[in-house]
Amino acid sequence: MDSGRKYGKEKTGFKITTSVSELKSDVSTSRRFEALAAMADIVVRHRNVPDLFQELAERLHKVVAFDIANFALHDAHKKIMQVYVWEGKNPQWVPREMPVETSPSGWVWQNQKILTMSELSSDERFASFRQILEANQVRSYCALPLTTTERRFGSLGLGSFTGAAYSANDLRFLSRVADLVALSLENTLTRIAFREEKDKLEALLELSTELLSNLDAHELLTVLANFVRKRYRPDFASVELYDPAIRQLHVHVLDQRSIQSRADMSVSVAESVGGEAFLHGQTKVHDQQDLLNSSNKRHLELARVGIQSLCSLPLITNKGALGTLNLATTEKNAYTRRDILYLKHAAAQVALAAENIAAYREIAELTQKLKTEKLYLEDEIYHAQNFEEVVGDSPVLKHALAQAKTVAPSNATVLILGETGTGKELIARAIHRMSSRKEASFIKLNCAAIPTGLLESELFGHEKGAFTGAVSQKIGRLELADGGTLFLDEVGEIPLELQPKLLRVLQDQEFERLGGNRTIKVDIRLVAATNRDLARSVAAREFRSDLYYRLHVFPLRLPQLRERSRDIPLLVRHFVQKFAKRMNKHIQTIPTEAMNALVSWHWPGNVRELENFIERSVILSEGETLNVPLSELKPLRIISSENNTLESLEREHILRVLRETGGVIAGIHGAAARLGLKRTTLQSRMAKMGITRDEFQV
Repeated sequence: MDSGRKYGKEKTGFKITTSVSELKSDVSTSRRFEALAAMADIVVRHRNVPDLFQELAERLHKVVAFDIANFALHDAHKKIMQVYVWEGKNPQWVPREMPVETSPSGWVWQNQKILTMSELSSDERFASFRQILEANQVRSYCALPLTTTERRFGSLGLGSFTGAAYSANDLRFLSRVADLVALSLENTLTRIAFREEKDKLEALLELSTELLSNLDAHELLTVLANFVRKRYRPDFASVELYDPAIRQLHVHVLDQRSIQSRADMSVSVAESVGGEAFLHGQTKVHDQQDLLNSSNKRHLELARVGIQSLCSLPLITNKGALGTLNLATTEKNAYTRRDILYLKHAAAQVALAAENIAAYREIAELTQKLKTEKLYLEDEIYHAQNFEEVVGDSPVLKHALAQAKTVAPSNATVLILGETGTGKELIARAIHRMSSRKEASFIKLNCAAIPTGLLESELFGHEKGAFTGAVSQKIGRLELADGGTLFLDEVGEIPLELQPKLLRVLQDQEFERLGGNRTIKVDIRLVAATNRDLARSVAAREFRSDLYYRLHVFPLRLPQLRERSRDIPLLVRHFVQKFAKRMNKHIQTIPTEAMNALVSWHWPGNVRELENFIERSVILSEGETLNVPLSELKPLRIISSENNTLESLEREHILRVLRETGGVIAGIHGAAARLGLKRTTLQSRMAKMGITRDEFQV
């Protein structure tokens, strides 16, 4: 309802202490005067609007003839009139919404004048409302403004079954009654607003106390879910928290009272409900039309199940946006400015609690790392569960390990992609150790290391006499891996004529040995690896498409070492410790200049090249300081070649940032912001350099 404005009237508000003589002259009977005086105590008594209206109607009915009454209040947020109807013993205190422009109460509220309709049958105004009255046998009707010196609230309406029921004398009396009703209404609404504000502050304080006293993410979500249900009863509510390791928002559903939604999941920023609020760091409110016009699939899903209002608030701390709080309901225009301001305070508390939990978790992890530190050099080396041989802490590596952990428990075929030296076999072994087959064999076969003529025998085995030199039966790698995992390294080197036989094993889990006719059944899980672009090989007809699709069930790309430069210091210290212990040396220091050079080098041979280089450095070291042969790196960095021009270095840097941001270009967390460029400038450079989405998508 309107507030903050003063509305002057020709007469002042009713004052019971100074207008007795005026009342006696205006009111036709002492009964009316006494009833009006008795109504004065209503001003300070009631705590809610329906109770106030109920008593007003009952008292007024004793002194004024009417058969139906209504009290209309203007709703500034929805821009409608909320009409409360009284009909004798059956009051309707659930308000009916009516338009301002076409209802008598709206006309009275806008014009601040008394409205009379002496004979409805001959009055052509307000057709819809007139039909309602006539359906209830009402013949005459009047409405008076409910206004104080500070605010105008709406109108008081009275209807009668008789025509021309309200005389000029009645209207003068009712005008005084309307003044008193408005004053009572103002006091009641002020009291309600004060009580609501007090309740909100108490709820916010309680939320803050509960959130900040909890250091468990699950408990935080439970507390927030209870708060949201109690205060807003949304049809859908969620919290989306950003995980920089996978560059996605993890969705936690708080409430879906009447909306069936997917369970907790991780989605890209662009596909999340609150992605826009997260990227821009601003509260976003959408109505149903906004949701229907959106290209966001989650917005469309909410619109199709009846959501009319969606409010997304960013969870912001000094470190930036952590995620979003999202509330949605089937009610139109559900979130007012006051609601949004209140929710912003709640979101700030949630953000602070989430930051505390993340900090606590990080401290706990670091403490655990320090307890198990076994290196000569003082630093941390990341050892993820079931990845003991994998060293690194970069987001791209964590993403690859998370994918491996996800697929490991299944029996799905995994295709590990990556340059030579990136550790494909380590990941394959880790997948086997985390699977249900961990107690069975892990059998590996490098398809590029065995001559083509012998590869079939190595893989399938052969019978005695199958070919010249086959003097005895041989068991192949497939049979050795029965019940366990078979790792085919460099699978792209398998010759075309052998590929159909491997495809049969994947499809039917059966084969025959070379030179044999007995079908052998096996139960294997295949993990393959390659540094080739198999899709390109398929296009060039160098690799069968059907086999490619069978291998490509779960592709897992391992990052190049130059994509995870932050891991190089960890790897250097790890290899120094490893080789120093093996050679019985005590190396305690790595020169800063040497470490900077190692981090800057592009390592075409990846981790394997770095390992060999550090082994050579340890061999050359005689004291406690690592002797790094920088001369092997500096000339190569100075020489300009086809792959090391200034443009190629810039191209590689742009690709690295794009990969780290998950391909997001715009927004405060996008690649353009991180590179210090405008979005259009970055897109122009990408087009000029021929950078395609396939190059930076993880």
